[in-house]
Amino acid sequence: MSSDVVEKVDPRYVSLWDYGYPGYDVIGTRSYGFWLYMMSDAMIFAALFAAHGVYTSAMAAAGGPTAAQVIHPFSALVVTLFILSSVLAYGLGMVEMKRSNRIGVVFWLAVSFMLAVVFLSLEGYEFAHLAALGALPERSGFLSDFWTLVIAHAVHILFGLIWMGVMIVQLLTEGFSQNVVYRLNNLKMFWHFQAVIWVCIFVFVYLAGVL
Repeated sequence: MSSDVVEKVDPRYVSLWDYGYPGYDVIGTRSYGFWLYMMSDAMIFAALFAAHGVYTSAMAAAGGPTAAQVIHPFSALVVTLFILSSVLAYGLGMVEMKRSNRIGVVFWLAVSFMLAVVFLSLEGYEFAHLAALGALPERSGFLSDFWTLVIAHAVHILFGLIWMGVMIVQLLTEGFSQNVVYRLNNLKMFWHFQAVIWVCIFVFVYLAGVL
């Protein structure tokens, strides 16, 4: 397939992986570029986690709510199951792409999308509850750090949802074109990375917070 022309391909007769192809690997090169972005994103979250390690002290609570008072690990566990299920559904979609099953990919991406929407909805409910209790970011350094870290992750999830919605439309209109395949691969890396970050948040923010 040409690198500068979007081609419509019949998914029933396309081979997405040719391991003996001697030409220039455009998809692999673009994925490598996306890895560089992922490294910069990892550095941002590393800085946020480092700041969290400082703001968990009693002094950072400034006489306001502490982590043990505002963090509920059981509800966070439920949220975790939804984001991990979303990642699993996306992975099943990639399996269907390897089988050249366009409808299967669209189905599993839609399932992944809906699970992630539930994930964001539950997070929104949690922060609405905190706001109702007066546990707002300006109350203390700890709360400011907590809101920043979790909402930064939520913004990434929201961006991923927009990206996923665009990919569903492109799959239905273009099929497995070169641009669609490399974007799906990059979104897969992005989506798995967000799951890893959330597991770190669950362990180091929610579980460690109640201790």
